[in-house]
Amino acid sequence: MKHHKGQTRDSLTPEIALEFLKEGNARFCNSLRYNRDFMQTVSETAEGQWPFAAVLSCSDSRVVTELIFDQGLGDIFSVRLAGNIASQQAIASMEYTCKVLGSKLIVVLGHTGCGAVKAACDGVEIGNLGSLTKMILPAIESETSTKANRVSSNTEFLNNVLHNNVHHQIQTIVSGSQLIREMLHAGEIGIIGGVYDISTGSVDFFNEMFDLENTPGNTRSMQSA
Repeated sequence: MKHHKGQTRDSLTPEIALEFLKEGNARFCNSLRYNRDFMQTVSETAEGQWPFAAVLSCSDSRVVTELIFDQGLGDIFSVRLAGNIASQQAIASMEYTCKVLGSKLIVVLGHTGCGAVKAACDGVEIGNLGSLTKMILPAIESETSTKANRVSSNTEFLNNVLHNNVHHQIQTIVSGSQLIREMLHAGEIGIIGGVYDISTGSVDFFNEMFDLENTPGNTRSMQSA
């Protein structure tokens, strides 16, 4: 964390980590990114890493988390899957960075115009794509305000599903990982969702971090997937 070295593992909180990301996105949107010596950072991180946040984002080539949050090498543990899907392997990766590397925040980041979500909305199945889009179907099913024209060309419907999908993937992470639930309960980490606007470069974070206590059915009692 070259530009956050005033913070240590012990003093950094999920809230402070979130502010780092918000400040970085503001710099990105205003073309005020830090001037980094990447080769120096390569040398400094050669023997270890401590990413302050983990970001589960889409594989979309326009959604590069280190760039949109103006962070350097070693700052973000980036997990990228089309549709920002919380697969078992993605969850394992987030368990590793939080428990072993000391990351304080998990961000599930959707984005406007997501091709994977569009494919799920339109029932597209090409090759192995169906194995991915089925993990987005709960987000479509929970969108009940749109009664007709439930396809990706309906912008309002698509945007509702995009947001639902972020919520659903957060729930999948928490219900699928006893380790992450324990860290949440202890206040060691936080989880928040957000949506990146590919037309403006801005990230719209959800109003609040995930609240384990107020989860329907109390997620702490769920068994690991």
